[in-house]
Amino acid sequence: MTSAPELYTRPKIIGARIKRTEDPRLLTGDGAFTDDRHPARTLHVAFRRSDQSHARIRAVDCAAARAAPGVVAVFTAEDLAESVKPLVATSKMPNYYATPIIPLARGKVRYVGEPVVGVVAANRYQAEDALERISIDYEPLPAIVDAEAAARSGAALLHEEAGTNVLVSREFKRGDIDAAMSSAAFRVQGRFRMRRKTTVAMEPRACLAEYDAARDALTLHSATQVPGIIRDALVLAFGLPAERIRVAAPDVGGGFGGKGSLYVEELFVCAAARRLGCPVKWTSDRLEDLATSSQAFDEIVDAELALDRDARIVGVRADVIGDVGAYSIYPWTAALEPVQVVSFLPGPYRVPNYRGRVQAVATAKAPTGPYRGVGRPISTFVMERLVDMAAARIGIDARDIRLRNLVATDELPYKVASGIVWDKSGFQEGLNAACAAIGYDALRARQKHAREAGRWVGIGIASYAELTGIGSRISVAPGMPLNTGTETAMVRMDETGHIAASFGIASHGQGLETTLAQIVAEHIGSRFEDVRVAQGDSSLVAGSTGTYASRSLVLAGGAGTLAAQAVREKLLNAASYLLEASPADLVAEAGRVTVAGTDRSITFGEIARAVYSDTSTLPPEARDELTATKTYDPVFGTTTSATHIAVVEIDPETYQVRVDGFAVAEDCGRLVNPMIVDGQVHGGVAQGIGAALYEEVIYDDDGQITTANLADYVVPSACEIPAMQVVHLESASPTTLGGFRGMGEGGTIGAPAAMANALSDALAPLGIEINELPATPERLFRLVEAARRRRQLQASESGHSAET
Repeated sequence: MTSAPELYTRPKIIGARIKRTEDPRLLTGDGAFTDDRHPARTLHVAFRRSDQSHARIRAVDCAAARAAPGVVAVFTAEDLAESVKPLVATSKMPNYYATPIIPLARGKVRYVGEPVVGVVAANRYQAEDALERISIDYEPLPAIVDAEAAARSGAALLHEEAGTNVLVSREFKRGDIDAAMSSAAFRVQGRFRMRRKTTVAMEPRACLAEYDAARDALTLHSATQVPGIIRDALVLAFGLPAERIRVAAPDVGGGFGGKGSLYVEELFVCAAARRLGCPVKWTSDRLEDLATSSQAFDEIVDAELALDRDARIVGVRADVIGDVGAYSIYPWTAALEPVQVVSFLPGPYRVPNYRGRVQAVATAKAPTGPYRGVGRPISTFVMERLVDMAAARIGIDARDIRLRNLVATDELPYKVASGIVWDKSGFQEGLNAACAAIGYDALRARQKHAREAGRWVGIGIASYAELTGIGSRISVAPGMPLNTGTETAMVRMDETGHIAASFGIASHGQGLETTLAQIVAEHIGSRFEDVRVAQGDSSLVAGSTGTYASRSLVLAGGAGTLAAQAVREKLLNAASYLLEASPADLVAEAGRVTVAGTDRSITFGEIARAVYSDTSTLPPEARDELTATKTYDPVFGTTTSATHIAVVEIDPETYQVRVDGFAVAEDCGRLVNPMIVDGQVHGGVAQGIGAALYEEVIYDDDGQITTANLADYVVPSACEIPAMQVVHLESASPTTLGGFRGMGEGGTIGAPAAMANALSDALAPLGIEINELPATPERLFRLVEAARRRRQLQASESGHSAET
């Protein structure tokens, strides 16, 4: 379905539902993952990890481990201190403390699972066996697991040198929020909590370092989303020139943000490979992955919404405490998620008065980092719950209150209360399209009958907006000095007329090899099957970083467009001599150049041979190498928006939730491949449903993780995910080359809020609000039991009053 004020004529390749070129190798077992590499003389690593959440390291005895069979080396932090410089995730923000990143814990451990000793052996089994021979003497320190308590003055400190557990504090404000609140006709407020979760990618983390002593050069193969960023980090850590460090991310089995940061294991294998002169590999097992990969979504938000008598928003205020774990993750900083919660909280609504305050608090848990959506799932959850609470308080429909407050198309561009600018997107159009797709009015009628029969059926709406394809003027992480706003592409036609396109992005399931090939083929005029995309390698193009923040299609697509157009211009110039026609009269399509209006044509292969081999047929000025390298910067980026609608029913006996329907209407710009876009939406919604109903990382009061296996950390299966109706509002972005918008994170942003509103709607007759996620059966049971006790107490008090 297409519905937008700005439409375009769909080209032949961009916009086609082409099957992913990556799939044959991945589905037939021919993918090349990091752990599939087995260089000669490879050594293997196992880590002795902390079993204490917070303790001082008194002594480490590795003598018995060094004598164990097959062990080549055993390293502690002191052994690597001279060879690896600490890394710091810097930021320009005031009130920010950056924790140093080193390969192994030194002096102190700060979360269960932090590596203390690395054992390098002939195989992983021998390395694991040697771990049992290591003796570590700890001095236990106070467990720091409650972020609110840790933020208070006088709390035990995780990083004494910081002088506080609050690593970041920031405030956004506009207008007079106190006056708006005091004069409002309606006010609703609540405490909202989204619990910690982790990514659970199909492929656990893995890394393999190879050192060339003759060249003093280092190659790291890693299951990472950001090979360019890791390469730059290794340059700083080891003091080598960038040209002597290569980071390659071959096929990567999912990332979702969890593979979007530097990990200490990557530093360790590089240091060990340089020290030992052999390849060194580490592959995480599932327990390590669940306990030590970056986590996310651990936020507490106290928020209040004010409206006037016409149900129009006059103000929002919020106080956020983000539990960021033990360290400020590299390079994104501890500000990454908590600050984005308050900056995106106003959402796509008119909010004239706003104040958002945030504290990022260190606790003795695994560090938090990027996770699909980064802050926006929490901000959307809070804002959409407040909007639904206000609708119930005022007595109007959840759809109608949104239509009154969503920014209209003619108001764009619109600067929201936190300073973010929405350039152009169909906020109200998305809401209307989602309601039409799911049959909203008919659903409400059916819900009424279901309630009369005593069934707990709910309908939930969530609307949101996000920035995607962010350019050089906006940092992906607040205050971070790293340039993440440009992308480079190199396009080259070989002697046969086939095209190689190289990019600095790193695909891990998005289908970028397919979509970028579509863009290059369209703009150069070749056949799709004649284009091959290379990516996931820091050596391919200069200045590469990787894939994150819904940037790759927008930025790499823009760079690919520019490079393909430049090669096409050279191609037409050469063809004009061969066909004796003006370049302006030539058309490049399907791998041939034709003189318009005639049957005279020549293939790309024939032109390429003339340029590279048969030079007698062309003058020197027509023999430009058929290659181009271009860099693209969208400067600010663009807005992506969507509305999600969920339909749920709660079983009153088991408190299990069944999702009976789900609709998404998303404005993600010009679609390169609708089939891939649909897949991204489906996957994102599935993760969002997981966040709403199932997934939770739990630490006990001593800081011990209790969910480090897939029996206790519950993820949804295909059985729990409903069929979805996906509507595309295909309006071209006015601020990006090609009109593209990013959309890889949207499903995870809108789904938790829609689910929370649907569950609240289902339980509204009992007076229950769902302000904490995931809404597990146990939490639902406790909420219902508490509501029943309140009703019994009220009935008892009412009866007593009547008798009196």
